[in-house]
Amino acid sequence: MLLITLDGCGIGELPDAARYGDVGANTLGHVAEACGGLDLPHLQALGLGNILQLPGVPTVAAPQGGWGRMAEASAGKDTTTGHWEIAGIIEPNPLPTYPTGFPEEIIAALRRETGLDFLGNIAASGTEILKELGDEHLRSGRPIVYTSADSVFQVAAHEGIIPVERLYEICRAARRILDPYRIGRVIARPFVGDAPENYRRTANRHDFSLSPTAPTILDGMTAAGIPVFGVGKIRDIFAGCGIGDYVYSSDNRDGMAKTLTALAAMERGLIFTNLVDFDMLYGHRLDAKGFGQALEEFDRWLPECRAALKAEDLLIVTADHGCDPTTPGSDHTREYVPLLVWSPAMAQGTALGVRTSFADVAATLAEAYGLPVGAGKGFLGELTG
Repeated sequence: MLLITLDGCGIGELPDAARYGDVGANTLGHVAEACGGLDLPHLQALGLGNILQLPGVPTVAAPQGGWGRMAEASAGKDTTTGHWEIAGIIEPNPLPTYPTGFPEEIIAALRRETGLDFLGNIAASGTEILKELGDEHLRSGRPIVYTSADSVFQVAAHEGIIPVERLYEICRAARRILDPYRIGRVIARPFVGDAPENYRRTANRHDFSLSPTAPTILDGMTAAGIPVFGVGKIRDIFAGCGIGDYVYSSDNRDGMAKTLTALAAMERGLIFTNLVDFDMLYGHRLDAKGFGQALEEFDRWLPECRAALKAEDLLIVTADHGCDPTTPGSDHTREYVPLLVWSPAMAQGTALGVRTSFADVAATLAEAYGLPVGAGKGFLGELTG
């Protein structure tokens, strides 16, 4: 079983998008328009254009896979909430955000814990804050604390000033302090460079997540002796809960390669992959054309992925939220996510409709492995075998 999250690849505003300031958001639609059409023949064959007609990706008469879209039942639009819902947790209360910075009590506690003073403590773009405070960080040695519209506490430090392992120690201390506040993720953001014009974040990013608030399908599978292997930041998103073995990835290409390696090595179980570049490199940085090129690269890889699947395997491709690079601001967007499902054993494609929760994925995994179904409604019986 292979579950792939295309991080940030939403497919149209949800009915409650106005509550989140996201009216009109449509990540895949707007990316396709900005690129003058996308060349995604393999995703098209699975039914992507049947979910939503995209420039360059029209409907096909007989899709090879199951196709549909899923609404987010949880409150919020962040990575943690989206992935937790995919794994079966519906969060009625959004994880807290701090658009004006964190309370002094949090910063003071981190100061006491680490013996360090900090710069920033504002909401900012990760690249812009390096331009703004990077030089002062190099002069003073003080780490930079910042947040975004998501429930994140980010700590940036130059690798030549604060070694990566020391930055991780600082973030672990922050994680302990922030658990009672339910902040979703503490993110270590190491960077390099010697001037604002060439500061750049490195692949040594590391996420320290809040533990899931309830058992997930990953926990259920692990308890039943079914292996769960995480690729990319999956292990971090779930704070290790329900994850057996795992491997980090440096970018989409590396994540796709490591997914194939895992497919070749695993006899049974679930491989859960997150491909983060769509969100991190292109959505947040408002780079619609780069986003489109990354989608086309994923599409070119898809035949190799499908060829690696065994007859009894199931491929599920979805997303965790939107990150429309064409809307005002650089934050996530409250959107439906695509649902594409395929197995070598499928006789023909199936319309899976509009699902009321991402948790339908967890319910489907439960059905596939004979485990109790919690939240969500599985679609395994809707597929044509």
